[in-house]
Amino acid sequence: MSTGRLVVGVTGASGAIYAQRFLRHAAKAYGEVHLILSAQAIDVALTELGIVIDKERFSTADWLGEELKNVTLCDEKDYFTPPASGSFLNDGMVIVPCSMGTAGRIANGVSDNLMTRAADVCLKEGRKLIVVPREMPMNLIMLRNLTTLAEAGATVIPACPAWYHRPTTLEELADSVVARILQNLGVRQKLFGEWMKTEKG
Repeated sequence: MSTGRLVVGVTGASGAIYAQRFLRHAAKAYGEVHLILSAQAIDVALTELGIVIDKERFSTADWLGEELKNVTLCDEKDYFTPPASGSFLNDGMVIVPCSMGTAGRIANGVSDNLMTRAADVCLKEGRKLIVVPREMPMNLIMLRNLTTLAEAGATVIPACPAWYHRPTTLEELADSVVARILQNLGVRQKLFGEWMKTEKG
């Protein structure tokens, strides 16, 4: 049964647009979105999107273009927050984009901040954990860490956008990845159509 709650982690991996696009749609699908931003994620948002995110006066309007009251920013250093405990019922966690450092720490049980602790909680409680790595090429250590995560129950959705729908904007390109994340969460989406599906007139 859905709780209507989702935990979203954003790391400093390249691909801030994926986080931005995903959060906009996740906020519409869930009653509560608990957001964890790494310091590096804020730097990358500025570099790639030209967006200034102020943790002290956080507003989704600055980043997502609209004020979304159901998105709560969690301090990545604060373990006294709901996602840190298995008693906090939720529908899982998405880390988008997921740095290979973060993936490696989760794969090896190193809960050194709220991001990795929340992911660890999802794995131990048997909840959905989706990691969206954006890295290339990958060395053997990275591949083994992702394999370990998959073996532990996580879903790995690489940020590999599709081209067959002939995207004309960066947003359309990013949305092909966002759509797959939403589908994997069981959320019906209209960003990207089903392969070879024809509409009945």
